[in-house]
Amino acid sequence: MKVIKRNGSEVEFDVNKIIDAIHGANNSVPEQFSMTPLQIKRIAEAVTIACGGLGRAPAVEEIQDMVEKEIMRHGAYEVAKEYITYRYNRTLIRQSNTTDEKIIALIDRANEEAKQENSNKNPIINSTQRDYMAGEVSKDLTRRILLPEDIMAAHDAGIIHFHDSDYFAQREHNCDLINLEDMLQNGTVISETMIEKPHSFYTACNITTQIIAQVASNQYGGQSFSLAHLAPFVDVSRKKIRAYVISEREATGEPLDEDIINTLTERRLKEEIKNGIQTIQYQLITLMTCNGQAPFVTMFMYLDEVPEGRLRDDLAMCIEEVLRQRYKGVKNEKGIWITPAFPKLIYVLDEDNVYRGTKYFYLTELAASCSAKRLVPDYISAKVMKELKKGEVYPCMGCRSFLTVEDNYMLPDGHHQFYGRFNQGVVTINLVDVACSSYGDMNKFWEILDERLELCHRALRYRHERLLGTPSDVAPILWQHGAIARLKKGEVIDDLLFNGYSTISLGYAGLCEMCYRMIGESHTTEKGREFALAVMQRLNDKCAFWKANENISYSVYGTPMESTTYKFAKCLQQRFGIIPHVTDKNYITNSYHVHVEEEIDAFTKLRFEADFQKLSPGGAISYIEVPDMQSNIPAVIDVLEYIYDNIMYAELNTKSDYCAECGYDGEIKIVDDSGKLVWECPNCGNRNQDTLSVARRTCGYIGTQFWNQGRTQEIQDRVLHL
Repeated sequence: MKVIKRNGSEVEFDVNKIIDAIHGANNSVPEQFSMTPLQIKRIAEAVTIACGGLGRAPAVEEIQDMVEKEIMRHGAYEVAKEYITYRYNRTLIRQSNTTDEKIIALIDRANEEAKQENSNKNPIINSTQRDYMAGEVSKDLTRRILLPEDIMAAHDAGIIHFHDSDYFAQREHNCDLINLEDMLQNGTVISETMIEKPHSFYTACNITTQIIAQVASNQYGGQSFSLAHLAPFVDVSRKKIRAYVISEREATGEPLDEDIINTLTERRLKEEIKNGIQTIQYQLITLMTCNGQAPFVTMFMYLDEVPEGRLRDDLAMCIEEVLRQRYKGVKNEKGIWITPAFPKLIYVLDEDNVYRGTKYFYLTELAASCSAKRLVPDYISAKVMKELKKGEVYPCMGCRSFLTVEDNYMLPDGHHQFYGRFNQGVVTINLVDVACSSYGDMNKFWEILDERLELCHRALRYRHERLLGTPSDVAPILWQHGAIARLKKGEVIDDLLFNGYSTISLGYAGLCEMCYRMIGESHTTEKGREFALAVMQRLNDKCAFWKANENISYSVYGTPMESTTYKFAKCLQQRFGIIPHVTDKNYITNSYHVHVEEEIDAFTKLRFEADFQKLSPGGAISYIEVPDMQSNIPAVIDVLEYIYDNIMYAELNTKSDYCAECGYDGEIKIVDDSGKLVWECPNCGNRNQDTLSVARRTCGYIGTQFWNQGRTQEIQDRVLHL
């Protein structure tokens, strides 16, 4: 059994350390108050059994809490007092060097918490370590100086989660939609170098990757761009290539046959599109930003974002090439084709591509094949989104955070503005903790919920106020050169933080477990659904109230928890013990999702969760877990038609794995190794993560660097919906 030390590293459980600590406290009290060796032994045994029953590695603080309780249970209050005093004194000593210890553990590659914090960061490489080291310093500043004690205490207790505190010291925002159209059409500046409007599709693709890399290095969240903004440069290249073809034929005396010229032009144009898309894919995968990972970027593919005719057909060619290249995958260092994590792809289903026989249905067939093999693209229903978003269809920022539709920001064509807008940050409420703290009392639940929401509100205000006064000079690519705005040097970004231009998100987690604790049923029952929707409405009402009073665009957001799901679960177990269906897992359910173990078919799940997406205007995504569908693409098409008719944003989760030791390309399994979940090749038994390629969608995006124990258990527990 492992134990997690305070610096995040894992060590073997040693019962002698517990015995020694109790003996130390025992020796400090008069003999008449001391414990016998047998009592001490029994306490140590009880703590050992309790730790083993957790089903995960306990933290040192948890073990010490157990020891305290056991000492008091034996009536040795004087010993308990000495033990508590010793802990307190040690805490005072550690407070001066906790950050140092964590940084040293990072450098020594011993910090298991950091190693599993982000499934798309390799914690061994220098750039990731630099980012994590800076993050520890930022967390320390945030904890000691930038946030009040009650918010930090609530964060530590898992009552709320103040996201991305490792970036809070700097004045950085979360995520955004790059205004790529403006930057390409009107030029931009990268590293003090003027970049003019590109003269070919290939050059536009190259510039796009440079923009993405710069944006990623100046924020901490995801970013999205639209392929529609690149599509106009296809015709720029077409005209350029056509002129070359005519010039060549004139130089060689070949006849200027129109059909031949057109054929040669289109062949060369398709080759340029292939090279341009390949440039985007490979550069984004191989780029390493300053935070130690490839840019967290999403590519949006929506045919009707451009006018019908040649431009839409050009966009279709680009989409087709993106899907073909992603279906193929990328080669790893062994030359094996594997599934890359980025760029994330979103494909919009609309009436001209979703049904068999429609003009662009061939693209949907290709998208379905790609999803079955490579987990992407994800799907937005134009039909449902228009119903929910005032007739608009637009991408999320990164993996699921959506901007609000604001009438203050309109474009000349009558559509609302979305590109160039951003999100200020997220604070998440743990709904399971609200329920557990209420002990089943419904009146108490609503009272505590309102208190916790106000706590989140205050924490969100700190996020907002941290950005106030930020000069545009801190990130010229964002604020001065078009990615978000074109402010002057020295101008502050304050106007962009109000009046709906940017959003700020109230996240939520554990709706399912909340229902089990309060009414003894899942939220998939009629009674549970009614209660869950009422809670969601309360969250939306609070955001609307705050927005009306402060002119800040608060929105409800289905949090994509990764490491936080494990943290929340551990905190709940520590405070409330093990409660069936509530705290008996090492994870809690993301946002409104149906519990991963609940038996439910794909269509029922999507229909049920659609109602909750309506109440998560700041972002949400649903998924269905499916088996290998590569030989049954018509079934995937049926699912896509259902998504189009019923739910705004959804994805299909399958598996895409490879073992470099034996060449196995089926599903890599999760097995229990003395209480710890590990990944194992079912063909050869290989457990070396360095030679296993595993891709799983965990929080709306694909992770490829493995996960903490809580998320790993959640992945293991998933049932198929199809």
